[in-house]
Amino acid sequence: KGIKELLVRRNEIMQQEIRPLLAVDIIEQLHRQFALLSGGRGKDGSPIITFPEFPGFNEVSDEDFVNVVTYLTSIPSMDAASIGFIIILDRRKDKWNSAITSLARIAGSFPGNLQLVLVLKPSRLLQRAIADFSMRLHRDDFKLKVPVSMLLSVWILNLHGYIEKGQLTCDLGGTLDYCHSQWIHHRTAIENFALTVKSTAQMLQQFGTDLAETELPNDVQCTKDLLITHTEKHDKLKDELKLAIKQGNTLLSCIKDQASKTESHILNPDEVENQTTVERLLAQLDETENAFEQFWSRHHLKLEQCLQLRHFEQDFREVKVSLDGLMETLLGLSDTGDCVARMEHLLADLKTLEDKESLEKAQLHAQHGDQLIQSNHYAVDSIRPKCVELRRICDDFSNGAKKKRDVLTKSLEIHKRIDESGVYLLASQAVDRCQTQEGAEGALQDIECYMNTAKEQQLSHLKDLSSQYEIILSELVKVQMKSNPKMFEKRHTSLKKLSAKQTRPVQPVAPRPESSPKRTSPKTPQPTAPSDHIMNELIETERLYVEEHLWCIGYAAALDDPELFYLIPPSLENKKEVLFGNLPEIYKFHQKVFLKELENSAEKPELVGTCFLKQKEELQIYEKYCQNKPRSEALWRQCGDSLFFQECQKRLDHKLSLDAYLLKPVQRITKYQLMLKEMLKCSKNSEGTAELEEALATMLDIIKSVNDSMHQIAITGFEGNLNDLGKLLMQGSFNVWTDHKKGHSKVKDLARFKPMQRHLFLYHKMLLFCKKREETSDGHEKSPSYSFKHSLKMSSVGITENVKGDIKKFEIWYNGREEVYIVQAPLMEVKNTWVSEIRKVLTSQLEACRGISGQISPSHDLSLIKTCLTCYKLPWRKHDLPCKTKIICKLPMAT
Repeated sequence: KGIKELLVRRNEIMQQEIRPLLAVDIIEQLHRQFALLSGGRGKDGSPIITFPEFPGFNEVSDEDFVNVVTYLTSIPSMDAASIGFIIILDRRKDKWNSAITSLARIAGSFPGNLQLVLVLKPSRLLQRAIADFSMRLHRDDFKLKVPVSMLLSVWILNLHGYIEKGQLTCDLGGTLDYCHSQWIHHRTAIENFALTVKSTAQMLQQFGTDLAETELPNDVQCTKDLLITHTEKHDKLKDELKLAIKQGNTLLSCIKDQASKTESHILNPDEVENQTTVERLLAQLDETENAFEQFWSRHHLKLEQCLQLRHFEQDFREVKVSLDGLMETLLGLSDTGDCVARMEHLLADLKTLEDKESLEKAQLHAQHGDQLIQSNHYAVDSIRPKCVELRRICDDFSNGAKKKRDVLTKSLEIHKRIDESGVYLLASQAVDRCQTQEGAEGALQDIECYMNTAKEQQLSHLKDLSSQYEIILSELVKVQMKSNPKMFEKRHTSLKKLSAKQTRPVQPVAPRPESSPKRTSPKTPQPTAPSDHIMNELIETERLYVEEHLWCIGYAAALDDPELFYLIPPSLENKKEVLFGNLPEIYKFHQKVFLKELENSAEKPELVGTCFLKQKEELQIYEKYCQNKPRSEALWRQCGDSLFFQECQKRLDHKLSLDAYLLKPVQRITKYQLMLKEMLKCSKNSEGTAELEEALATMLDIIKSVNDSMHQIAITGFEGNLNDLGKLLMQGSFNVWTDHKKGHSKVKDLARFKPMQRHLFLYHKMLLFCKKREETSDGHEKSPSYSFKHSLKMSSVGITENVKGDIKKFEIWYNGREEVYIVQAPLMEVKNTWVSEIRKVLTSQLEACRGISGQISPSHDLSLIKTCLTCYKLPWRKHDLPCKTKIICKLPMAT
């Protein structure tokens, strides 16, 4: 009876999930040494577990016994453990009954396979006789009670016939060197080292995750701080990693030193396995260190490059401000003057501008940017435009300064020649001063002095200067240069008369301004209606949309160009339809049909809704395009950077890459409903309002249909054909509880408290329950997939709109509440929409049943159908009554 109870206990223990143990968890029990794993092996490699003489064996608790045995059986390799264990039960100094009890306890709690059990019989004469008689008489019973291949009771001398002496410890007459305390020390050291390796790897992995998720700062100081922080963390982890490696090497040396004590000593299999384990852990640490250092090198390089970039951007902003100030000053510098001194001053100012350090700094900064680009900086696309812009501003300034210098130099030359020709002398003599005798005499002296010294040849040059430098001459200088040299003679004659006698000064009178003719202001065009603006935008964007489609088709045509075959990547071969989908079909529809429809409605924008209603079916082609879009994007990620597309973009002279144009159809189909909304705001209570509202509803339905189809193609595991289920009406994620009549009561009770996350797909004929999964593709954003779990035929479905305790819950039940699904929507609006849509499906099925009922023979009274409908679908009944007819219909939810 006791053995039977132990066997039952053994089976229960075997079925339990045993937590992995470590030596440190049971260190006290191991030191008691009532069981040990010496490292010896049987002839076929079976591990040997020895239960030595232990007076208090029966006093060891079951928990301690199970823990020690479980731990010992977990140490050998899986290959060795699969052969089966050999147990040596040493009871030479004990009674045979005690040996039998110990044997039953070991067999009942042993977690591994037993191949051979060797019991060392008691050495006393009486107990020896009892053992021999008992084994001969009850051998078969023992084998039934103890599930082992062979059960033997042997003398110590006969033990060596089954196991070699080299695999037995000294107390069993063998030569195997075994020290229990040293064994415990090695086990704890190895397990501590394994934990250290695991924790170190976890720390490195967490640090790597933190580094990968760190956003790069946008300023210099924060980047410096981040670089210092990450470097300090790296150095600290590096020290811990070195410490772990040192610990492993020390442990490995201890194990190897044990083997090198004597030349004849050979490590037993367990010691070899310990050595292999430590070496494997050290190799893992080495691989982890190498991988971590490689990752850190890349991250550290990126941080340093980020710091370089932030310095470059900061210096760029400063240089840019300085250059903009220089350009502004240059543009504000006048290139005309009224005298030589003014022109010389302007040239000096220009020279000062050209000598500014800002230009040199800009050039050096651009060179620094070139060095960053050549060093394979990750932000090449950000650095290169700034270098180009700096050089452009420098070139613009140099060119502007050169032109300004040329103009100022020529102006200076002109002014010098004018000075030489005396024109400035005439211009500087004010008319009002010459009206007095004193003023006239002074002016006359100046004229006579100049006429006596000036050469007539100098005056002849003025006409040539006027025609040569017409553009750069100021109006005053032009007037001065148009004067004829005879002006001096006339001025000389006039001044002589004025200086001879005093004449009454003439007050200059300004001429009366003539009234300017009245200008007729142009008529201001009446502002057009807002609907006209929206219609114009719709047509213009539609034309551009068609043109962009034509650009995409240019890429498709390039795939058939023999000159470019050698550039086409292998991943793109025969994949034109995958990349472009049904884009040619969309282009043909918009170019030949839809654009013309819109253009014909240009005069009457309020009637544009009819265009969308007429092309309602044709616009469904976007569903096919959007379904193919994930495959297209995956293909683009593989080959978008190839030389083929770069060459195509260069030939077609496109600013954007192809993937930007491939996204246009998705953007366009969502844009229509926005424009229709705006048009509807401007056209309320006018002609065409009803058509606009219907067109808006149609476009929203198309967008919903496209979105639903994108989810539908992600369903996996459904064995049927989704196209046979009718139109996809709704889809969404819910919390779902199950409450079925069939099944285990515990499962039923547990299901009420434990919701499942399910994604529901409602079709005309079936309701699918799926589990949503997020899948990552090539490091890009996650794409959902839906693993099929369960389905309900709508012909056998009923609903209960309200569930007690939560207004967002409703019930979907099946086959007379045989299966009940409590569904919780995320929002009340979502619940109402789903209940309404399910109600519509059930109502349509009810109407179909009514149509069938008209074809039933008179013997089938309609009251039978009514009885069937009442007992089968009314949701407020607690119990469902059996239905006696095969005609099953659904009632809509009572409100």
